[in-house]
Amino acid sequence: MDKRPELLSPAGDAERLEAALCFGADAVYLGGEAFGMRASAQSFGGEALQKAVKTAHQAGAKVYLTCNTLPRNGEVERLPAFLEHAAACGVDALIVADVGVLRLCKTYAQDVPVHISTQAGVVNFAAARAFYELGASRVVLARELSLSEIAEIRQKTPSALELECFVHGAMCVSFSGRCLLSNYLTGRDANRGACAQPCRWAFALTEKSRDGQYFPISEEPDGTYILNSKDLRMIAHIPELIAAGVDSFKIEGRAKSAYYTAVITNAYRVALDGYLQAPSPDYRPAPWVVAETEKVSYRAYSTGFYFDAPEREANIDLAGGYRRPWEVSAVVRGYADGYLFCEQRNKFSVGDTLEALERGKPPFSFTVGELLDADKNPIDAAPHPTERVYIRAPRALAPGSLLRKQVQP
Repeated sequence: MDKRPELLSPAGDAERLEAALCFGADAVYLGGEAFGMRASAQSFGGEALQKAVKTAHQAGAKVYLTCNTLPRNGEVERLPAFLEHAAACGVDALIVADVGVLRLCKTYAQDVPVHISTQAGVVNFAAARAFYELGASRVVLARELSLSEIAEIRQKTPSALELECFVHGAMCVSFSGRCLLSNYLTGRDANRGACAQPCRWAFALTEKSRDGQYFPISEEPDGTYILNSKDLRMIAHIPELIAAGVDSFKIEGRAKSAYYTAVITNAYRVALDGYLQAPSPDYRPAPWVVAETEKVSYRAYSTGFYFDAPEREANIDLAGGYRRPWEVSAVVRGYADGYLFCEQRNKFSVGDTLEALERGKPPFSFTVGELLDADKNPIDAAPHPTERVYIRAPRALAPGSLLRKQVQP
């Protein structure tokens, strides 16, 4: 192995940035006030971007700023100032999808590396090589590629060109995320960061002379989810990804919770480190590591198109919605004299069984036997969002560790 693969995590806001860094991300990707593909995610604009970069760099991590929408004529004139600000803040790369934006990057942020977004739909070595010749240092490959196709791209492109691939998270039914369905049905443009995700809706048929009548088009009692993709999970296939030449393992989810970011980052951090300690084509992470990916909000998992082409396996999740078997109860902020000092996230009470998760270690459970408010007065429950509490615990936990509770079905 020539170099250590990068673990790249989403950072939709400051809390999610903290979670990604705390649980071991080598780099994070985030959005500014404009030109990013997640309009619903909180952005890092102005001084917030500068602060985020400083925070990440202090933790030894890099920051990649999204600039991967497809800007219209009226927006292009705002790009120079956006790029200059990004460069001044010290971002480690700009993620772009548009060739015109790439050229502007080379003028207004010439010292900042450029990564080509998955929105560009790179599926062959000729395209990857062309972007490299235009000045890109990395391409985020299309999700529709197989491992063998990625390996061929690696073999036929300069070694200095890095290859980044999604390894976990939501999948889009359209090619490389370029979809018109949301725009057509709701007026919200997916290619400008405002996707309403109509592919996740339950569909039925109507007939124009039978107003108000809906006809199911499957045997599922809740309707049919003919466009609803399964989530991607490649945590059990780290050796295959590395053998194919993947330089950066990307976790999807800038619009997801800090809890999701923490848990999935931790799982892949442990899995990657385990492989690096004893590289082997037969390596598989410990069962508890894989189980972590099912303690967040998720859809049915698949391996995407790494092993099966889209025309052979559509990876549709016919069951619809998310599975939510666990929820975060609190974030640990400190420990002293047998008590965890915590910040509440969801209600929990004396007598509840909580599971503790800290970076790189298997989780463990304990029962809440003693709970105090911020003034150290005994309380029976912590029902208020972000309230500070003390919890008697069997041992210390590092700041940033999580306490969670299994949700009753």
